[in-house]
Amino acid sequence: MDVLDKAVYAELRDAAGADFVVELVATFMEEAPIMLADLKRARQQGDGDLFRRSAHSLKSNGATFGALHLASQARALELGGLSPDATPDLAAISRLEAAYQQAAAALQELARG
Repeated sequence: MDVLDKAVYAELRDAAGADFVVELVATFMEEAPIMLADLKRARQQGDGDLFRRSAHSLKSNGATFGALHLASQARALELGGLSPDATPDLAAISRLEAAYQQAAAALQELARG
């Protein structure tokens, strides 16, 4: 599976303009690590609302850029909510972070090109 669905990214670029998409990518790069940190904090504090909101935001942003693997993993966390046992959530967050790193690298490459 490709990290990014380039057709989704191309549609966004065509609709919003290349320069604006570069700005959107930069904003995503700034905000996604905060969302991931919020997700971890929510898990540690047992804050189900923050957990779902953070996962939802990552899902939505990932889908906007065509990072469908990232969006799918975030969606699973959003819909699943907090597990009684933190271990599966922490493992899922770790996988989500890896998916974000892959998506971020691919987005930066497309934004430059």
